[in-house]
Amino acid sequence: MITVTGASGNVGRPLVEALARAGEKVTAVSRNPLPHDLPEGARHVRADLAAPATLGPALDGADALFLLLAGDLHGGGAPAAEVLAAAGEAGVRRVVLLSSQINGTRPDAPSHGRLREFEEAVRSSGLAWTILRPGGFASNAYAWSESVRTRRTVFAPFADVALPVVDPADIAEAAAVVLRDEGHAGQTYELTGPAAVTPRRQAAALSEALGEQVGFVELTRAQAREHMARFMPEPVIDGTLDILGEPLPAEQRVSPDVEKLLGRPAGPFTGWARRNAHAFV
Repeated sequence: MITVTGASGNVGRPLVEALARAGEKVTAVSRNPLPHDLPEGARHVRADLAAPATLGPALDGADALFLLLAGDLHGGGAPAAEVLAAAGEAGVRRVVLLSSQINGTRPDAPSHGRLREFEEAVRSSGLAWTILRPGGFASNAYAWSESVRTRRTVFAPFADVALPVVDPADIAEAAAVVLRDEGHAGQTYELTGPAAVTPRRQAAALSEALGEQVGFVELTRAQAREHMARFMPEPVIDGTLDILGEPLPAEQRVSPDVEKLLGRPAGPFTGWARRNAHAFV
């Protein structure tokens, strides 16, 4: 059996579905009730990585574990070593951690200290481990959904700075592969989309998906910072803006790892936009 934490999110939900389609028994874990039905072969358990004592029922019978920190991302949770110890004591043999590309490109970034802690704990856990380091998610475009619905306009900084954002569905498929197949222990994979795409081009892709013109207004860094302060922890904002506005060459590079794991190219932002156009209507 495979236990999937963060099962209600943009990666966890399609991962549970992919594993169930492959015939795996899956325990879908979230802190709150799931807002959707589970596929056949999956069960739901409420638990919280920030409280390892709650994980027992979620890990019962599991031999593999997918770790997604979600709300625990910026600290305040239980020590990572406690989470990995609970997994080992429950009989888990394989763990896959969803980390971030930033841990490879900016290893001292204060916004990713919690993920670095988990990477270190996973590597020293004694379990067979694999680390997935995705770049920016295509689904970050959901932040524009209200302005697109109400004003048919995207407001974003750094209009013409391109990054190879990755479709969360590809992350989920990659995770399903490394959770099920042998041969990935001790590996770290960087997951990106197939091409770097600018915010302006993402707005154009939404236009195409909706069949209506979506305008683009470029924000200054100060304007973007003010907006992000409404929903993002203060220490994270400037680091995020640095990545969006002045990415390192390694952060703009297209990684071959999605195609290596899935046997097909990574999906483009245009495909994500078509599948998720309903969120912008």
